[in-house]
Amino acid sequence: MKIFIAEDDDASRKLLEIRLTGWGHETITVSDGYAAFDELQKDDAPKLAVLDWMIPGMDGVDICKELRKIHTTSPRYLILLTAKTQKEDIVTGLEAGANDYITKPFDASELKARIDVGIGVINLQSSLNDKITALEKAKAEIRQLKEHIPICSYCKSIRDDKGEWHEIVHYISDHTGSRFSHGICPDCMENHVKAELEAMKKK
Repeated sequence: MKIFIAEDDDASRKLLEIRLTGWGHETITVSDGYAAFDELQKDDAPKLAVLDWMIPGMDGVDICKELRKIHTTSPRYLILLTAKTQKEDIVTGLEAGANDYITKPFDASELKARIDVGIGVINLQSSLNDKITALEKAKAEIRQLKEHIPICSYCKSIRDDKGEWHEIVHYISDHTGSRFSHGICPDCMENHVKAELEAMKKK
C-alpha cells in the first residue's frame, strides 16, 4: 500500500521509510505541514498517512482537523506520531480526527501492528463503498422499472429508451439482476393446463 509520511526529522523520516518499504509498502514523504495538507487533499493521495505532531508550518493535529472538515466517501486513515504521552494529549489528537497514534521513539512491531489495522480499516471502507455504489445502482434501476414503461399489448415485450423491444423477462433481469424460475399460477393451471391434460388423455 502507498503510505504518506509527514516528518521533519531526517533520521525519523528515514527510519519510517526503511520500515515501511521493508514491509512491502510504497512511501511518499514531506517535511512540512502545509505541504502535507496540500498533498493529502488530492484525490490520488495515499489513503493512509503517518503525521508528526510537531511538524513545522502546520502541525499534525491541525492537519487532522482540517482534513476532517472535507467531505469525502473515502477519508484518510491518519496516524499521529508524537513524543507526547500524557492522556490529555492523546485525547486531543484523537478528538482532532486522528484514527490512531504512535509514540516516539516508536517500536517496530507496534508500528507494523497499527499500520496493519489502518490497512484493514481502509480495505473495509473500500468494500463498503463498493457495496453502497452497487445498492445505489440497483435503486436507480428499480426506480426506472417503476416509471412508465411501454409494453406491447400482444406479446408483452418492453420497449427500452433506445426504442428496442425486449422480452419482459430479459428486460427485468438486465435492469435488476434478478433471475427467474418458472411455474404455473392457480388460474392458469385451472384454465389452461388442466384442459390440455384432459385433451391429452383423450388421445
